[in-house]
Amino acid sequence: MRRVVLKKKIVKAVAIMPKRERILFDKLVEDLKEKGPVLPNWLNYKKLTDMNTYHCHLSYHWVACWFETIEGIELEVTYVGSRENAPY
Repeated sequence: MRRVVLKKKIVKAVAIMPKRERILFDKLVEDLKEKGPVLPNWLNYKKLTDMNTYHCHLSYHWVACWFETIEGIELEVTYVGSRENAPY
C-alpha cells in the first residue's frame, strides 16, 4: 500500500467538485494506494512528459494529475479540477 499525499488546495478543490466526480476521485485515490501511479484503465490516462507525472480524466470536464514522490512508496496529487485549467 502506497501513501497518497493530498495538500490543502487539493482537498478544497475536491470539495467544490460535483458529487459524481468526488466519488470517482475517491476511487482514484484508492487505486493509487493499491496499484501505484500507472493506471491505464482510467479514462484518458496518460503519462506526461515528466518521468514521474501522470493524469487521467474523472469525467469530460474534470481531471486529476499526480506524481510519484518516492518510488514505490509515496504519490502526491498535484491537481484536480477542470480540464481547461489543467497544468499540462
